[in-house]
Amino acid sequence: MWSPKLLGRWCVLLTLAGTSVVAQDFGRPASLAEISLWDIDVRPDGKGLPKGSGSVARGAEVFNGNCIACHGEKGVGALRDRLVGGIGTLATDKPIKTVGSFWPYATTLFDYIHRAMPYYAPGSLSVDDTFAVTAYILNLNGIIPDDLKLDQDSLPKVKMPNRDGFFTDPELVGFKTR
Repeated sequence: MWSPKLLGRWCVLLTLAGTSVVAQDFGRPASLAEISLWDIDVRPDGKGLPKGSGSVARGAEVFNGNCIACHGEKGVGALRDRLVGGIGTLATDKPIKTVGSFWPYATTLFDYIHRAMPYYAPGSLSVDDTFAVTAYILNLNGIIPDDLKLDQDSLPKVKMPNRDGFFTDPELVGFKTR
């Protein structure tokens, strides 16, 4: 006679066995064209930055049309993370972590904006508008001048105030998870 517990275990085993058989016949390898659609990450050294450019002035327009509701006028004072200010506060009792004070690389700002912003429509900004918003936020933080146009060559050269504030833990160097 089958107990409910034993019957339940058999059902789980049969389900798992059936799933693994079906899973072997499901899907296909992704094509290079399909992979390239998702291969949009940008490294700190700028590798992966697409061709395009954007100015601080254009960035102000794009920011005011897409970002101001969450991040406030000029990147301060709204519902979401503050983007501007805090430079020199990280070693104090009340650090203010912003793009200007905390982020070590300008390229990661581009990467984040390009993939995840605006919040209500992630990835919807063009490459040029992403360069522009990046330029505007860096300018608001006093990191780049008003007339600098950012592109795949100039963005990796931007030195962030906290570039040297991160370090590798010597105990983790060479650490492997497998």
